[in-house]
Amino acid sequence: MEHLRAGWKLANWPLLGADGEPHANLERVDGLSLFETIEQSGLPDEQTYIVWRGENTFCILNVFPYTSGSIMVLPTKASASTLDLDNAVYDELWRSVRLATKAVNAAFAPHGINVGLNEGSAGGGSEPDHLHVHIVPRWSADTNFMTTIAEVRILPMTLADSWSKLRNAWPDD
Repeated sequence: MEHLRAGWKLANWPLLGADGEPHANLERVDGLSLFETIEQSGLPDEQTYIVWRGENTFCILNVFPYTSGSIMVLPTKASASTLDLDNAVYDELWRSVRLATKAVNAAFAPHGINVGLNEGSAGGGSEPDHLHVHIVPRWSADTNFMTTIAEVRILPMTLADSWSKLRNAWPDD
């Protein structure tokens, strides 16, 4: 899937998100998943795009999103499957999905939302060692030839702006 971006911003491509702006492009720490590496990096949340942290889970902006406001909720400790989660983590994960959905609704006022979890490589998981739940805002007019035929996403705002909107819209509970 391609992303439509401004060509002049591609000078340092590996360090850029889908909007052509820099993001925390960290080398995976041995023994940690990509998401554990990001969450434990010590970098400020506005640089890693972590929107919210719970006791056992956190929410992070997708730096290669399907659309603006696309976020992921995941357990702090990597698990490949929901079957591997203890009850406390499992319960918090799904409560966090509800909070994330509320935040997306408040920040972006989409016409609908897709919520999806891909387990394992065959299930479509891009990071099969660390399950994550996608919350993707959708609008009636966002299905068009660019996505269907050209496999291109059009992002109307920067990742930093999306992060800020979601962070400010995050509900107390």
